Amino acid sequence: MIIEKLLLHVLIVIAPVLSYSFLFESRKIGKSPYFLGILYGVSASLCMYFAYFNSGLYWDLRYVPLVLSIFYGGPISGIITLTALLATRTVMGGETLYLGYISASVACIVPFILYKYFWRFPPRKRIYMSIIAGLWPAIVQLLILLSYLYINSEVLQVDQDIYLYIAVFGIIQILAVVFGSILNEAVIERNLMKDEIRRSEKQHTLGELAASIAHEVRNPLTVVKGFLQLMEGEDERHKHYYPLILSELSRAESIISDYLNFAKPEFKKIETFSIAELVTELSILLNPYALKDGISLTHLIESDVKITTDRNQLKQALINILKNAVEATPKEGRVSIKLIPEGEQVKIIVRDTGKGMTKEQLSRIGSLFFSTKQQGTGLGTMVSIRIIESMGGKVEYTSKIGKGTKVSVALPLISSFEEDSV
Repeated sequence: MIIEKLLLHVLIVIAPVLSYSFLFESRKIGKSPYFLGILYGVSASLCMYFAYFNSGLYWDLRYVPLVLSIFYGGPISGIITLTALLATRTVMGGETLYLGYISASVACIVPFILYKYFWRFPPRKRIYMSIIAGLWPAIVQLLILLSYLYINSEVLQVDQDIYLYIAVFGIIQILAVVFGSILNEAVIERNLMKDEIRRSEKQHTLGELAASIAHEVRNPLTVVKGFLQLMEGEDERHKHYYPLILSELSRAESIISDYLNFAKPEFKKIETFSIAELVTELSILLNPYALKDGISLTHLIESDVKITTDRNQLKQALINILKNAVEATPKEGRVSIKLIPEGEQVKIIVRDTGKGMTKEQLSRIGSLFFSTKQQGTGLGTMVSIRIIESMGGKVEYTSKIGKGTKVSVALPLISSFEEDSV
């Protein structure tokens, strides 16, 4: 009987994830911690309502929705679920009501503490952390149960199956946490993939548009520039205008080249080189640019590795990222570059102590015409991300208002270029 009841609880535990995923995900309410807290609160209450009563205690998986609510919905969601859990237990009453309060109060401590570190880990480690957090309430319940049985020793004589119940309860609780965590991670991964597909489609459309416009504009610009160079020495009255006109034409050509590079990065010279040497070179190159604004630019190399890619294109992409970091940093601020080899890839981490960005600004990084600079177009960042992604790499931005921004560039040791980019 206990197995049937607890397996029903497993279905109740995963119901909020399925409800969120299929019914409310595309709506604004589906992303609210209050809504998730209510969903998991209902789940915990149903677990208690359909509990298996034996030996004076309720056997249920009420704490699994609580753990999942805290980890995947946040502290607000967790508090709502805990409130629903305590309210349901109060309504149920009974002589062991005080044990329910003690159990709930102690069981929620570890999940709330671990939540601070939860999102710093990759999905697999998050599942392991969920299992650890799910074991804690089970241990708390077991200790309270044993204490209760010890105090009421007559129960031990009546029901010798209690130890079997404990074993079954522990195993099914772990399984419920695992299923719940895996489903949550699957939903998160699916959302990330959908966002990535949307972004790729948008970039592809922008790339085709940029290429067609750039090609059409570049040809007349080249003709105009050629004739201006021919006329430069003929008219002495307007001689001082020519350098300015030619300079602006060169700038226009540079912008068009950036658009073409975004549409279809060209990797002309693939070579194997030391990434540490490139990072050192970038630090030396941009140090005067940083110092003129009183900004400290430092680099740290944990160990050197060699990578195979287009050195000049990678250098240009990293220069754009570093220049953005320097320009976002106030006087007396700091910009650092860190090189970390990780297995089959290498990470280049750029940190600044600038004003930081909001979540909305972070979500728009890499979009055309979005920039935190007054005169910026966002084109440099777009090109940098496009180049690195075409090399098989990945760029991640994290930021906090008032604390600065971190840009993490992950590159494979041997770049897997897109077919249309080589």
